Amino acid sequence: LTKEKIIIMTKIIAIDGPAGVGKSTIANKLSKYLDAPVLMSGKLYRAVACEAIIQKKNPTNIKSIEIIAQNIDVNIYSDEQLYNDQIDQFSSKISSKKPIRQALINLQRSFPKNFRKSKKFCIIEGRDIGTVIFPKADIKIFMWASSEVRAIRRLEQVKKVNKKAKLTSIQKSIIERDLRDMSRKLAPLIPAADSYLCDNSNYSIEQSFKTILKIIKSKKY
Repeated sequence: LTKEKIIIMTKIIAIDGPAGVGKSTIANKLSKYLDAPVLMSGKLYRAVACEAIIQKKNPTNIKSIEIIAQNIDVNIYSDEQLYNDQIDQFSSKISSKKPIRQALINLQRSFPKNFRKSKKFCIIEGRDIGTVIFPKADIKIFMWASSEVRAIRRLEQVKKVNKKAKLTSIQKSIIERDLRDMSRKLAPLIPAADSYLCDNSNYSIEQSFKTILKIIKSKKY
């Protein structure tokens, strides 16, 4: 007698939204609750930006940054290196460049394949996951919050490594990035037509987490 193989088709949960909206926090909470692997796609771009800055590359030098993206290992960089205004600006600029995006897109799409027979869910967090990377994702969440609320949250994060960080400059940076991300021609920041919209301007991260978890559970996978 041979044992029957149990095939688990991993369900993809796509979480999109602008900077500082709480995507990473929500994704990590869901990952822990659902025992699901999570990929922070924004962290990939931050790692590329960080390495490009270390190598003193200009953001317009697309070919050299593409090579960095093809060989990037996100695990070798600390949060202190990846989360600051300089990285915010640099990663936003290079994320709209097609060669760099293409260099990372295969990595993002191959991630769930590693767990298709072992995990029920796989979480991918970013800005264009539900529209470009996984347009057929099983569950799509688009998170939003006002720039002021996001700036306050980001300030708390940045203050851990930069005590002199100011709310006004962080909010200005967030607004500028929103405009760039939403107006770019390649994979603009927009909610997928079939996504669930979650505006947490007036809700805590915990409340948002419970709301999104309720959506996932309603699918009864």
